[in-house]
Formats: sequence, C-alpha cells, structure tokens
Amino acid sequence: MVKKPAPDAARRSEKSRRAIYAAALALVGEVGYPKTTVEGIAARAGVGKQTIYRWWPSKAEVLLEAFFDLSTQAAQEAGQAPYVIPDTGDLAADLKAVLRITVHQLVDPRFEAPSRALAAEGVVNEPLGREFVTKLLEPQLQLYVDRLHAAQDAGAVRADVDPRIALELFVSPLAQRWLQRTGPITYDYTDTLVDYALHGIGPQTPPSA
Repeated sequence: MVKKPAPDAARRSEKSRRAIYAAALALVGEVGYPKTTVEGIAARAGVGKQTIYRWWPSKAEVLLEAFFDLSTQAAQEAGQAPYVIPDTGDLAADLKAVLRITVHQLVDPRFEAPSRALAAEGVVNEPLGREFVTKLLEPQLQLYVDRLHAAQDAGAVRADVDPRIALELFVSPLAQRWLQRTGPITYDYTDTLVDYALHGIGPQTPPSA
C-alpha cells in the first residue's frame, strides 16, 4: 500500500496567508476600512477567524502587512528591489529610479483602491494613521534621508541642507497629486520633480569665463 505524503503545513500556511492578504486588500478597496472586518476577511479568504487572530492582533495589522507585501510585489515586477534606493554615484538618476517604482505602484489598480482607502481612513483614524506612518511610511522616508546624507558626503548636496526637508521637494508633490487627482502620475512628472528639486527653477548661472 502506497503511503500518502504528509500535508505540507508550511505551504498550506503560506497559501492561507496569501488568501488573507488578497481578501483584506479587496475588501478595503470595495467597502472601505470601517466596514472591513476580520470576519469578512476570513470568509472571503476561506479561512477561520481564529486563523487570522493567530497571526495578527487586528484588522489594521492584517491590512498594513498586506499593503507592504503588495508594495514589495509591485517593486519586484518593476525590476527593482523593494524599499532600496541605489547609490550609483548619480543622485538624480537614483532618485528618479526609485520614484519610478512609486509611480508603478500608484497607477497599479491592485494598489490604488486599498491605498486610497487606508490613506483616507488614516486622516480620521489616528491610531491607524500613526501605525501607517510608523510601519510603512517612515522606513521609506529614512531611505531618502540616508541617500541624501551619502550625497552630502560625496559633495553632491550642500552640507547645510536638511535631508528631511529636502526629500519633501519631490515626495510631497507626488503624494498630493495622487491624493487630489490634480494631474497624471507619470515617469516624466517624477523625473521633473527631481530635476526641479536638485537644480531649482531659477535661471541657470552661465559658467564664468
């Protein structure tokens, strides 16, 4: 009698985890954060409610982890390592490269609906907003700070520049345009943001004779 192989618990757990991610993101995009429940996520994912609570303490934790996972996938599909700003020695090229990954995410239909729902809820739901900033936004912003510090060390950015303020020159306009839908989100747009941030908008000073 042929013995059947034992079920692969790790593979089953990963399959359940993926189903929960997909269910959470779909629900928050369809009905919004307030109406998304652990029970609803479990039912849509085809798992028991206790399975979710065994891995996450709340729906917020589920959604934030699912969102992080989705962002990682989007970066990989764009051919880039997630949450990494390269240091090729060319600051403008490096910033443009990572902002293009962000554009890829922002225009991805899988990303847009849940991210808008979470962004809107974070404005009125302080605990969720704080968690979103702490777990997702702040680590990404710190990468910009580190890259700008490296550029200062290399002499590509003035030593008196505050990197935390400087990064807002290209990150904040992109976020505002996306949130308020004031214009298209394109590679050309983010490339221009970087050029304006690094070179200013005043007339170029001609080289001295």
